[in-house]
Amino acid sequence: MSVAGLKKQFYKASQLVSEKVGGAEGTKLDDDFKEMEKKVDVTSKAVAEVLVRTIEYLQPNPASRAKLTMLNTVSKIRGQVKNPGYPQSEGLLGECMIRHGKELGGESNFGDALLDAGESMKRLAEVKDSLDIEVKQNFIDPLQNLCDKDLKEIQHHLKKLEGRRLDFDYKKKRQGKIPDEELRQALEKFEESKEVAETSMHNLLETDVEQVSQLSALVDAQLDYHRQAVQILEELAEKLKRRVREASSRPRREYKPKPREPYDLGEPEQSNGGFPCAPAPKATATSSSFRSSDKPIRTPSRNMPPLDQPSCKALYDFEPENDGELGFHEGDVITLTNQIDENWYEGMLHGQSGFFPLSYVEVLVPLPQ
Repeated sequence: MSVAGLKKQFYKASQLVSEKVGGAEGTKLDDDFKEMEKKVDVTSKAVAEVLVRTIEYLQPNPASRAKLTMLNTVSKIRGQVKNPGYPQSEGLLGECMIRHGKELGGESNFGDALLDAGESMKRLAEVKDSLDIEVKQNFIDPLQNLCDKDLKEIQHHLKKLEGRRLDFDYKKKRQGKIPDEELRQALEKFEESKEVAETSMHNLLETDVEQVSQLSALVDAQLDYHRQAVQILEELAEKLKRRVREASSRPRREYKPKPREPYDLGEPEQSNGGFPCAPAPKATATSSSFRSSDKPIRTPSRNMPPLDQPSCKALYDFEPENDGELGFHEGDVITLTNQIDENWYEGMLHGQSGFFPLSYVEVLVPLPQ
């Protein structure tokens, strides 16, 4: 950094200290500017939280949510990939129903009904894939772009404006001790930064109809998904009702037990040479009390991490149902590596990493804030 740059940084720091500690007043921005800045700040917070909640709405599972965030919607729209890269819960349910329906066979009413329901669930999964991609392309991506570009640019202009204000106020208090030309240049730069920041905020607030259009695209995608889902479920409901009617109209087959075949037990054999077996002695009170106290001792969990690193203890067994989840048993001690949100952690156990719900564990050593 040049000498002039170092001097400017010193001026800003000195002015900031005098305002924060000494109570000095700096140059006041007009009320319209402050109101505009407040609206931009509220907009920024709203967009950031709506983005997070929308992704959680589409994919409650944290592993799938991470893949949705990384989804390249352009390649999907061009037909370069067939699905978002993670299973939908409807698809998993459909595959389960079809598998067991085939195992039951065509002679089973329940098996045929499972096949019908399974195919419908798989169709619902495809419709859900389309919803995820439509919302990602037409709602999430534009809002993310707003955060990464427009709002970030406004924050840059406001930060630059604050720096130039501090520089101007420092020189203004020392008027007469510094050249007038230097003070005039500081004022021009301050007014220039104020105009740039004001223009960028005005443009954002005046074009917020774009965000309304993106919100409309979200609702359209939801409507399309629910229309198709209703159609699929209505067709399935009609199929199942028809199967109930057909099964009810068939005569019931009565159960006729097969005749029992005679079974020759033969002569009883005695393994002790013909002597009758003596009854086993009853357990004494001493032996009974000894065995009742002989309870299995729970061994500590293997690979237990040292308690100086973030960890938690499993309160219940957790069986993973989706890719990316970490299974464990009651009493296992898991190393914490990350907190996905208020309901899910990421951790490691026996060399495997994955996600698991917070409600299943007790935190021993919390993650650093």
